[in-house]
Amino acid sequence: MKLKQRRYGCRAMMLETVAAVPGMVGGMLLHCKSLRRFEHSGGWIKALLEEAENERMHLMTFMEVAKPRWYERALVITVQGVFFNAYFLGYLLSPKFAHRMVGYLEEEAIHSYTEFLKEL
Repeated sequence: MKLKQRRYGCRAMMLETVAAVPGMVGGMLLHCKSLRRFEHSGGWIKALLEEAENERMHLMTFMEVAKPRWYERALVITVQGVFFNAYFLGYLLSPKFAHRMVGYLEEEAIHSYTEFLKEL
């Protein structure tokens, strides 16, 4: 039972690591667009960055629960670095695909958390 809880905790950590990236990338790109065009974003920059902050707090919560070892922390850094760059490029190439990918990630998170709660 302990091993399964640890596995779900690690999975939740990885999902939350990835989940914070789209809001940050979207906010950053919208910020740059707003600067280039000299216009307001209508509050979208703030909303996207708040979403990224919310996901960051979820990650901090799961880090406290899962108590990751040094190699799991290294994995979090690696996954976030790779995903940030991949998502950034993907969003530049196809925003539609990037938005669909976020939907898939959210569905995966719901499924994972449902399984996690069943195990408790």
